[in-house]
Amino acid sequence: MKKHWDLFLAPYEQAIDELKVKLKGMRSQFEMQSTHSPIEFVTGRVKPIASILDKANKKGIPLDKLAAELQDIAGLRMMCQFVDDIKKVVELLRQRNDFEIVEERDYITHKKLSGYRSYHIVIRYPVQTINGEKKILVEIQIRTLAMNFWATIEHSLNYKYSGHFPEDIERRLQRAAEAAFRLDEEMSQIRGEIQEAQVIFSRKTEDAN
Repeated sequence: MKKHWDLFLAPYEQAIDELKVKLKGMRSQFEMQSTHSPIEFVTGRVKPIASILDKANKKGIPLDKLAAELQDIAGLRMMCQFVDDIKKVVELLRQRNDFEIVEERDYITHKKLSGYRSYHIVIRYPVQTINGEKKILVEIQIRTLAMNFWATIEHSLNYKYSGHFPEDIERRLQRAAEAAFRLDEEMSQIRGEIQEAQVIFSRKTEDAN
């Protein structure tokens, strides 16, 4: 059984490794041009087997349909400093020709009831294997650092309460989500000051080295 899962997940691992290099490369290009990078950092993972089985069971997806119907077996997160950066990252991804965009879901303009905000892009990415090309579904989540902090906490609490939050916790999470979004809005208002300070700090660090 383990060998079967290893074979099944290997192309997903490869897709994540390749895409992390490519997307981090985008950030490096901005840095080489000494311009603000809308990408703060990139992380990626392949879902653990237990999580795959749990989600497939909840969604009623048979095991032989996992590759076609479960979109986030492979997942990437692209973090941004500012909300406006998210739009720029989305446009950069739309311009690429090394994968196909299958679906976009805007949970920033249309937040979830829980307060969750993020921009999701599902892509079909071609992986070259010894048995030929295999196209893998990968979900890319693009969000600010504040949105990611909230989502990480909500995810942990979701496991604790198995998705059924006490009303008090649910209300507090919603308030926290709004507070995180207000923080993003405030940071956007003083974006120029922040970026100028970062440039000065970067120059001082370079001079010290």
